[in-house]
Amino acid sequence: MPERDRDPTGRPLNSRPRDGLGRPLPRDVEGVPRVPEDLRLPPDEAITEAQRLFDHDLPFHAHEVLEGAWKSAPEDERELWQGLAQLAVGLTHLLRGNETGARSLLRQGHDRIRHYETEPPHGLDVAGLMTWTDHVLLEIDSTETLPEIPVPRLRIP
Repeated sequence: MPERDRDPTGRPLNSRPRDGLGRPLPRDVEGVPRVPEDLRLPPDEAITEAQRLFDHDLPFHAHEVLEGAWKSAPEDERELWQGLAQLAVGLTHLLRGNETGARSLLRQGHDRIRHYETEPPHGLDVAGLMTWTDHVLLEIDSTETLPEIPVPRLRIP
């Protein structure tokens, strides 16, 4: 068994290549470039980068960006960023074929962001994201095969 990669402090690293949905690939396969674990972007940059990743069918990577924003957000916005990250990972689960996990995370994300609907910060389209989530959940529950899921739009158009 090969030795696990570790950082200079001995902490295990998750250095295996990943596919576009964040699933590990064999070590000898080239994967999708990863979001650095310590990435912390200001809100506007995090939103822009997460949207770019959504637009390129990389919701797992969008989740990583949004999770970084959540970890560095002020207390009054932490639930918003956590909810956005949950929407992204919920979409990831859906695209991986895990409808149960997708339903759970999409509902949790929806419930977290709804508190910001009346005064959404950073130009976020919270009402639109809630509508998107409702649509995706309805599609999951009403069809046997997954239809094409629209890309979530983070900002008000």
